[in-house]
Amino acid sequence: MPEPTDADVRRAVAPVVCYPNDTLPVPDLDLYRAAREGAEKVSEVIAPPREAACFRVAAGQFFRITSVEGPQVGDLNLWNANDLGERFYSGKSRALHGTHLTTGERMWSSFPYLRPMATIVEDTLGWYGIDEFGGSVHDVIGTRCDPYTGNLLAGSQYHHCCHSNLIRAVADELEVSLEEAEPLVHDVLNVFMCTGFTRDTGQYFMKASPVRPGDYLEFFAEIDLLGALSACPGGDCSAQHSSDAAACYPLKVEVFAPAEGALGDWVSPPVNGYDRTHGR
Repeated sequence: MPEPTDADVRRAVAPVVCYPNDTLPVPDLDLYRAAREGAEKVSEVIAPPREAACFRVAAGQFFRITSVEGPQVGDLNLWNANDLGERFYSGKSRALHGTHLTTGERMWSSFPYLRPMATIVEDTLGWYGIDEFGGSVHDVIGTRCDPYTGNLLAGSQYHHCCHSNLIRAVADELEVSLEEAEPLVHDVLNVFMCTGFTRDTGQYFMKASPVRPGDYLEFFAEIDLLGALSACPGGDCSAQHSSDAAACYPLKVEVFAPAEGALGDWVSPPVNGYDRTHGR
């Protein structure tokens, strides 16, 4: 079809933010950070290269994901530890905060709960911002590398992609079959991954993560959490993922408990207040 005569006028229409977030509840970062100062480490797990590990965090505790040996990205799933039907909702988190998350922003849960699950309190890659390609870190736009897409695009049968890693870890943690675990795995927060969209084709891209050993992303648990973290087979995702060719490194997850009374009268956020009548 030929371009209409008013094409430039149509393209010039100014955008409108779909979900203005200035009325979102604001996390009390000063309270969280004060409580974190006196917190004691209570547990640690390692997600080995091309594998995943589960961890548990009580409401009011902190968890930190750290690059420990080399540049490595990770795929993070979260669930309400007491109700696995409530899980991280990457799409709504993206709609509320943007394509990449950083300090002061939150991982929100699925419908009908839609409440904060975890709040980012520290991000050592916060300096990166948005680069000249439109790339940034900690995205909620990629779903996770998986064997189905690999089979679709390359005819492969690769089992150490993040989707499969998370399934194995969850199956082991819950002592269920792989078939029972797979529906629980969901779209992720891509921790440390540097991504964006190409300007010309709008395709999802990745580039070498700026993460280095010692960098970390730290969260405050707003509710009781079950987490699963996969050390992506793409390593720093500078070239490819779902491959044994990339250099991969472990990721560490540490959990910290604040001193009794350090959070004052803080309580977990309630589930969303919508009445669920849906017009009936």
